[in-house]
Amino acid sequence: MLEKDTIAAISTGLSEGGIGMIRISGDDAIEICDKIYKGKQKLIDVESHTIHYGHIYDGDTLLDEVMVSVMRGPRTYTREDVVEINCHGSVFLLKEILSLVLRSGARPAQPGEFTKRAFLNGRIDLSQAESVMDVISSQNEIAAKNSLRQLDGHLKNQIVSMRQKLIYEIAYIESALDDPEHISLDGYGDHLSEVIRPIMDEISKLISSAKDGSFIKNGIKTVIVGKPNVGKSSLLNVLAKKERAIVTDIPGTTRDTLEEMISFGEFSLHMIDTAGIRDTDDKVEKIGVKKAISMVDEADLVLYVVDSTFALDQDDFDLMEKISDEKVIVLLNKSDLEVKVSEEDILKHLPKKKIISISAKEHTGLDELKEEIRSMFFSGEIALNNEIFITNERQKFSLEEANRSLSQVCGSIENDMPEDFFSIDLMDAYESLGKIIGESLEEDLVNQIFSKFCMGK
Repeated sequence: MLEKDTIAAISTGLSEGGIGMIRISGDDAIEICDKIYKGKQKLIDVESHTIHYGHIYDGDTLLDEVMVSVMRGPRTYTREDVVEINCHGSVFLLKEILSLVLRSGARPAQPGEFTKRAFLNGRIDLSQAESVMDVISSQNEIAAKNSLRQLDGHLKNQIVSMRQKLIYEIAYIESALDDPEHISLDGYGDHLSEVIRPIMDEISKLISSAKDGSFIKNGIKTVIVGKPNVGKSSLLNVLAKKERAIVTDIPGTTRDTLEEMISFGEFSLHMIDTAGIRDTDDKVEKIGVKKAISMVDEADLVLYVVDSTFALDQDDFDLMEKISDEKVIVLLNKSDLEVKVSEEDILKHLPKKKIISISAKEHTGLDELKEEIRSMFFSGEIALNNEIFITNERQKFSLEEANRSLSQVCGSIENDMPEDFFSIDLMDAYESLGKIIGESLEEDLVNQIFSKFCMGK
């Protein structure tokens, strides 16, 4: 699975910036860079983990002034020799230098190949490798902290500890079956139950964290609904802190959905603005209204915006009926003006729903909205402490498989089944947990996982 040729890629974003970086990894990384670098001394002669000033040349043609980092394996990200060329952040220059590196003996790195090599060379396990992309794509504070904790090995250590306990019991059973005269299994079922119950509790806690983990990683899918001209698009613009949606006095301005990731610091909302919902004869607007209603069924949270300066009408009553079974926060907008809709008017149709008075124009009520969402989805608190949130469906599935296997062990103990039945299911649980950290994985799955990474990482 591990290829030993030398790879190279641009590891910074392909947009203009002050500095850009080309990363090279492999046995020939230093020699290849020496072919194009000119400085006070050859890179092959310098000490590891040092930085050197010089220039990159294509033959006799000067390409750029650079700083080059030389790091010899195994004390590198990939555990191979690594060279990083830091040049000016021109996209043209980055591509020219990368092309020169490739012509000098390297090949283009595949997406995620540097991290894949770090995994295959044993520097990180698979849960840590997957957390690398989670760190890069973090949309909020807690997502970044959770990813960094996984990158630091917290999930890995938890999984390794559970597997060590299971393999000890598997080995004990096998030894006892091979040598029953010297190793007794009398009362072993009770002992085994005491071992696996805490493990099952630990696994169950990780599985239950996956829902919050999804909200943390992907954002709470939040759909804004309401009649035309109640301030839905204005609310989106205020929360996004930019003019994301067109706002006019003409009803039906928004015909399609608009999506934006809104950061509230610790957590994010995947917010979707929809067409105003009303009875209309306009063919295009009808499509938008139908789409808006369908989005409600897919939402984690519905923000129902009401223009509090107008009395409720039949369109309001119909919409409230449609969203009554959803997780809803009612926003009485335009509270800075004379209001004609009270909380009691809403509660007649949406009992027990949270109602907040806001003004999208004056930016009032938004802190209360944030606190209510936090309370709804995170029990009022978002704190990592020593807790790990599972944000990966593959990891969640493997945990569920392990829990099922351990449940079967408990069933076998209760039914006084022979001890070799314990061993089979214990091994299945051991293998399932191993998939999380990258043991017992097929090559195709490894390739599929790393193919989702960004280029140069």
